[in-house]
Amino acid sequence: MTDQRTEPRPSAIERFFGGSPGGVIVRLLLISLVVGFMMSVFGVDVQSVVRDAVTLFRETLRDGFGIFRNLGGYILTGAALVVPIWLLIRLSKGR
Repeated sequence: MTDQRTEPRPSAIERFFGGSPGGVIVRLLLISLVVGFMMSVFGVDVQSVVRDAVTLFRETLRDGFGIFRNLGGYILTGAALVVPIWLLIRLSKGR
């Protein structure tokens, strides 16, 4: 006979946390303590991190949409060179 031991399946909470919730919370607290200490040593605080993240997000949106704003100008500028060259090629192939 084969020995078929089935280990109990982890609960939904344990699957979400990736282990026992208490152990995961303790590890997160310890890691947060070390990271927070290192950030304070280098003079970084929560407000500056959040403020810089918001600024980065705003600038990214502004620059990204600026490209779409200029898209029409890019198309017209390129077409000023591409269309005449295309037309000359098409006319030269017709002979």
